[in-house]
Amino acid sequence: MLGPALRRIPGAWDAARRVDAGIERARHGAARVLPVLIRPEPRKIHIAVTANCNQRCVGCRYGRDFMPGAQLPWPVVRDLLDDARAHHIWQIRFYGGEPLLHPDLPRMVAHARERELSPYVTTNAVLLRDRMPALFDAGLRDLTVGFYGVGDAYDAYVQRRGRFARVEDGIAAVRDRYGDRVRLQINWLLSRPSCTVEAFEAAHAFAERYDLAIQVDLVHYSLPYFTEGDDRHLQFRPEDEPAIRAVVAAMLERQRAHPARFTQTADGMRSIPEWLLLGPDMRVPCDSHQMLWVGADGSVQQCYVTFPLGSLHERRLRDLLFTDAHRRAAADSFRLNCPNCHCNYDARVRKHGPSMRRYGADGAAPA
Repeated sequence: MLGPALRRIPGAWDAARRVDAGIERARHGAARVLPVLIRPEPRKIHIAVTANCNQRCVGCRYGRDFMPGAQLPWPVVRDLLDDARAHHIWQIRFYGGEPLLHPDLPRMVAHARERELSPYVTTNAVLLRDRMPALFDAGLRDLTVGFYGVGDAYDAYVQRRGRFARVEDGIAAVRDRYGDRVRLQINWLLSRPSCTVEAFEAAHAFAERYDLAIQVDLVHYSLPYFTEGDDRHLQFRPEDEPAIRAVVAAMLERQRAHPARFTQTADGMRSIPEWLLLGPDMRVPCDSHQMLWVGADGSVQQCYVTFPLGSLHERRLRDLLFTDAHRRAAADSFRLNCPNCHCNYDARVRKHGPSMRRYGADGAAPA
C-alpha cells in the first residue's frame, strides 16, 4: 500500500504529508462554505483490543469502571483487519487498556502485516522485555509508550511502586536487542502536575538516552475513558498560563536543536497554551472523519468521544462504513457539533493553522 511504501523512501513521507496538508487546507477552507465537501475518509483505526490494564493511572478509567473486563476476540479483530485492507485503511493502532495483556496480540500484528497494513502498538512497556520477541517475530516495528514522568513522578501517576524501573528496563531491552530496527516513541503527558521545565527536561533526557521520538500529549477533558483526577487536579487553570508557556519555550528550544526528535511541528507546539486554556472554545476544525475508533466491547465510533456507528459483535466493519450515519458524523464533526478534544491537535493546526488568522475563540494570537 502507498503509506507503508512511502515510509521506506527517505524524505518521501514528510513530503507527502506537506502535500496532503496543502490539499486539506484548500478543501477544508471551501468546506466552511459548503460542508457537504467533508465526507468519511477513514485512513486509520485505533483499536482498544482490551480494557484490562496492569497499572492504575490517576487519569485513566480503563480496567476499572470503563468497559471492565471487555476484550476483543481474535476472529472479530481478524475480520476488522480484512475489512480495513479492503477499504484502504492502512494505519492500525493496537492499544488498550494494556494491549500486551491480550494473548492474541502477536497474531493480530502478524495478520495486519500479512495484509500489508501498517500496525503499531501503544503500551505502558511494563511487560515489554518479555513480550517483545513474539511481537517482533510477528512483524511489529513501531511502538509508542505512554510516559508520565521519570522515576518517582511516573510511579506516583500510575500508583504502582517500582514501575518506572520496569518501563525503563523494557525500553532498554528493546534497544539492546533490536537497535534501530524498532521505532520507539514516548508520549509524554502534559498535565498540571507535569507542567514544569524540569519535568520536560527529564523526559527529554530519557528520550536522548534511548534514542526515542517524543510526542507531547495534552491532558484531556472529554475522553470517556480519562478523568481529570481528584478535584480536577490534572486539569489546567488560567493561572497556569506562565508555566505552560515556559514549558512550550523549552520544547521549542529543544526542537530547534534536534527537530527529528519531536513528532510535533513548531506551530503545533506554539498552539499548546490555547488548546490547554480554551478547552472546548478552541476553534480548529476536527478531522475525525479520517479515523475510526474501536472499543474493547466491539463498539465502533468515528472518533474517541462520540459519533457511534455500531458494534462489531452485530455487524462487520464493512457494513458500518459510508452509511448515512457515517456521512452525518463526518459533516457534524467538521461543524464542531462535538466535544472539541485535544486529539490530533498538531495535525489539525498543520492542516488549518496557516489558513487561519489566529487560534482560539477569543482572538488570542499564538505565542
